[in-house]
Amino acid sequence: MSVTPLAAHVSTQSAAFRGRIGRDARSGHYAVPRRYRLHLSTACPDGLRIAVAHALLGLDDSCPATFLPPIPDCTDGGHAVLRPLYDASAHRYAGPALAPVLSDDWSGRIVSTHAPDITRDLARRFACGRPDLYPSGAESEIEAVERMCAQGIEEAAQGAGAPGARPAERDEALGTLLRALGALDRWLDGRTHMLRHQITAADVELWVTLVQLDTVHRHHLDAAAVQRVAAHPALWDYARRLTADPAFGAHLDLDAIARRHHARCQGLEAAGAAVQILDWTAHAAAGTEARPRVQGY
Repeated sequence: MSVTPLAAHVSTQSAAFRGRIGRDARSGHYAVPRRYRLHLSTACPDGLRIAVAHALLGLDDSCPATFLPPIPDCTDGGHAVLRPLYDASAHRYAGPALAPVLSDDWSGRIVSTHAPDITRDLARRFACGRPDLYPSGAESEIEAVERMCAQGIEEAAQGAGAPGARPAERDEALGTLLRALGALDRWLDGRTHMLRHQITAADVELWVTLVQLDTVHRHHLDAAAVQRVAAHPALWDYARRLTADPAFGAHLDLDAIARRHHARCQGLEAAGAAVQILDWTAHAAAGTEARPRVQGY
């Protein structure tokens, strides 16, 4: 699979705050243990990505995480418990109080709501001696995987299952999806990880995308399409192996993902809903005991 520099992954929501954690005190926000806190819902793809990276990096003590319910409790789609942070961070903020959030306990304000920036800052500023999720020189390759996941899989799967689309449009989107999966399947044949013989942010990105494909997008595809999606053995074996890693599997809450999907989805369920590709629960069993508890404030 050729990997070329592409623009970074686009978060599933427009980020209201884009602060960054810098190297030292001159940056304002700089890395200090227990200064920052994550607020995540692992039913959300962005929240799941951050939670997995956070676990891989072993940051429970240095940057605690609070886990939110899968379905926001405000009519605008936001979380009521996050509203004080949003109000403190922007005068008369009128939008929904969305997760994920990286907040600063020193100021009581939000640093960032942009998931890709949050993940990069955690990996670069806090991960001393931990797995290098963004190895030197690999940024363009990671961004290419992010773009393939966002456009070749996520957007294509949505298009292939779009209820109002014409059959030709759905077929075209399915073709795009199958080409992306085929390229990834060939690339992963004989490989353990996406890049450089080590786990990187590319693996986190692809794993979350495959979780969404099988637990959300599959429900709007016909059975024949799901069978074609499933016919990529190297790719799904790769997903199975990562799921058995507690850093991944412990954060996989299929019930929460289903509840979030049913609360937001406007489309009709198709025959593919009955054709599960992976038994995610069975493969995640090794990490089940470590699953984080959804907390209040």
